Parts: sequence; structure tokens; C-alpha cells
Amino acid sequence: MRVIVIFFSLTFLVSWSLFIAAARVSGTEQSGSPFSTFGYVIYLIGVFTPALVAIFLSWREQRRAGVIALLSQMLRAPSHFEWYLFAVSYFLVIKLLAALIYRVAVGEWPVFGHDSFVSIAAGVIFSTPVQAGEELGWRGFALPRLWNHFGLPLASVVLGIIWAVWHLPFFYLTGADKLGQSFPLYLLSVVALSIAMAWLYWRTRGSLFLVMLMHSAVNNTTDIVPSTLPAAHNVWSIHASPIAWISTAILCTFAIYFLIRMQGAKIAAA
Repeated sequence: MRVIVIFFSLTFLVSWSLFIAAARVSGTEQSGSPFSTFGYVIYLIGVFTPALVAIFLSWREQRRAGVIALLSQMLRAPSHFEWYLFAVSYFLVIKLLAALIYRVAVGEWPVFGHDSFVSIAAGVIFSTPVQAGEELGWRGFALPRLWNHFGLPLASVVLGIIWAVWHLPFFYLTGADKLGQSFPLYLLSVVALSIAMAWLYWRTRGSLFLVMLMHSAVNNTTDIVPSTLPAAHNVWSIHASPIAWISTAILCTFAIYFLIRMQGAKIAAA
């Protein structure tokens, strides 16, 4: 358990320091965008910190063998097509279902995003490798160890809470899409996503590649039906858009199902 505490402590200390530094050097209040070019480089290092810390601690634990075991999870690519379909379509289906529920409840469709299918697909493909920056740490390093201590259902919840809190600086960063949005609602949705991703990781015998693909798909399909509340300013409020609430409710419903299915799950990767 000690190595888990060290991992999270180092990740938060380094990442948050870099995020704050990136904002400071960017002069966000003047530019109106989150980062300057130099600030974005600092930010990217912060994003990759979970992976860098995981590699460092794996090396410290088992040297070369530990690092190889960690990195090899990215090469586990199941042959069954349905897992890839699940990874790329899970959040998309939830967003479209939320739009349908909104249509039935309100009598009109919500606002849809303007990104083309081609641009979304390209975004998913090209940003999947980038997700290694987070996923080598969260699901590659931390989840198996939390799983070993708490069991998979509780491990997925604990990791989801920590994962959500790691993003907290972006709720205060001028120009960021999370600025002023409801963090409590975000916390619920991220925990629910963490549970779904843990289920996928378990069912694919520790395929970090599939989890990276799912993470990328979530990031690139979230604005198909935008849920950001304009002019939001109270991070700790539960005030959010109807689409945000509906999407979170659907995510949590599926998460309950996954938690039930993961009861007694045997650890598949270390």
C-alpha cells in the first residue's frame, strides 16, 4: 500500500505544480486561452506525470522487469471486435441517449456539436497514444495494486475519486473548458467512467490499449452533445446543464451494473 500512496503523492505534487506553472507563464488572464506555447509544453509534462511516476516506481520496485511489465500492458490487444466497439462507442451512445431523453422530456433536441465524424474519428485515433500519459499511471500502475488491496469494485471507485480530483486545477484555469463548471457533478461522472474502464480492463485481461482507446473516445465525443454550462462560476455548486445531469445519471446507472458484475473479480494483471 505504501507504493500506492507514494505514487499518488508524487503525481499530484508534480502535476499540479506544472499545471500552475503553465498557467503562470502563459498569462491566461491576458490571452484568454489556457496556455501559451511554452506553457503548453509544461502542461503536457504535467499530463504525462502519472506515466512518468509509474515508470519510475516500477523501476525502483523491479528494475527493468517492472518497467517492461508496465509497458507491455499497452500491447495487449484483444482479438474480439466487440471490445473495440465498446471502447469507442460507450460514451458516444450515452451522449446520444441523453439527447434522446432530453428530446422526450423537453420536446426539442438539445444543441449538437459541429465536429464532423471524420474529425472525431481522426481525433480518437491520433490521441489514443497520448492517453498513455495518464493511463500508464491510473490503470496500468495504480488500479492493479488498489485491486489487490480492496477488490476491483472499490478500487475502481477510489481511483475514480482520485482521478477526478487530479483534474481540479482546470476548474479554476481561465480559458479551460472546465472553468467554473460543477465539480461535484464532474466527480460523479468520472467515478462512473472509472468503474466502466476498470470493467473493460478486467474483461480484456489487463489491456491498457483498450482503456487508452476508450479514454480517447470519451475525450473526443464529449462535445457531440455539449454539456458545458455557459458563464458557470461556482465550482462547488451542483448547478449544471440538463444534458450534464442526464449524461451523469446514465453513466451512474451503467456503473452500478458494472460494479455488480465485478464482484469477486480475480486480478488479471500486476
